[in-house]
Amino acid sequence: MAKKKSSSGLMLPKFWNQNSVKAILGMVAAGSFAFAFGQEKIQQFVSTATVSNSACLDQFYREVPPYLVKQSLEKNNYPLCFNGFNVMYSGVSKTPLWVAEALTPARLSQKIPREDSFHEENRVPREHRAVLQDYRASGYDRGHMAPNADMPTKAAQFDSFSLANMVPQAPKNNQQIWRELEEATRAIVTKQKQDVYVVTGPVYAGKKLKTIGNGVIVPTATYKAVYMPKTGTIGAYLAPNDNSLRVEVVSVCYLEEQLGINLFPQLTEEQKRNTYKLPLKAGAVKANVQFAYSHWDAESQCAEDVEASQLNALQSQFSSSGASLSSSADSSNSNSHTGSPDQGGDVQDAMIKQLIEALLQFILQLLK
Repeated sequence: MAKKKSSSGLMLPKFWNQNSVKAILGMVAAGSFAFAFGQEKIQQFVSTATVSNSACLDQFYREVPPYLVKQSLEKNNYPLCFNGFNVMYSGVSKTPLWVAEALTPARLSQKIPREDSFHEENRVPREHRAVLQDYRASGYDRGHMAPNADMPTKAAQFDSFSLANMVPQAPKNNQQIWRELEEATRAIVTKQKQDVYVVTGPVYAGKKLKTIGNGVIVPTATYKAVYMPKTGTIGAYLAPNDNSLRVEVVSVCYLEEQLGINLFPQLTEEQKRNTYKLPLKAGAVKANVQFAYSHWDAESQCAEDVEASQLNALQSQFSSSGASLSSSADSSNSNSHTGSPDQGGDVQDAMIKQLIEALLQFILQLLK
């Protein structure tokens, strides 16, 4: 029996039909598409893992990180350098203690469409790591400390969805009050064309603290301290972590006393006692109108000064976190881990899922 001849001149078995040929051709084409798609995604995540020393320290005012003054905060800490922000992560609370970013007009001129990609932080050992399951049905949002909307690149955006950048946040606090404060902070940068150094994080006040999941501690409040070198404007937002929609502006010294953290070690006590009337919404920011002075905080106990050698050691930890690319968090038994960004299984799973979905959609279209 004669075999059916294809249009390309190849002789095909009789049981092969037109759909079979289309399927094979579709898979070949889809494979090529997936390879190109995969290259783009891989490049995105490779860039995530190559934060330079200078880029890491650039997120701090004068390249000096906030410093933990209270000794009890030092247990199981992980200095983590990300694209666009830095984190001092606590394995005790399974949240950041502070998150630092330097916002500039050039940085915020980049508009990156939001792509949610919540993931665990593989640089943190499993026993100290928050996981996605911790937040499910908890009644709390996964609240960004360094906001996604601050991020200038896809790599930075992906990093911002690390759980090392999250705290359990009351829905109205996260979705309304905190969103408005984040928008106001960006408006200062974009409307007034000035740099703003920001330190954001949780407050844990009281002896009995609520937890979700496997020991993720719920903050009693959230804070955002800001400093504007161009004008000397300084202050801090403080909002209870509930649905009350309350927020107040306090001095950096007041906040340091509550936290046990020197938020801006390069500033003097005199500077940190100054408090300005910071905007609560973006609409309150005017291009050529400086913020009014509020008060001098003479009562709060500012964080004590830090020796240069201690600050240099902390700088080195963050530089190592940005530059080293070979450490593995899961095999580490030390209390301080400053290894490389290892996106590991979470990124691989996400990439595979996207590739499979793209392949299936492509093949289905060809077979129609």
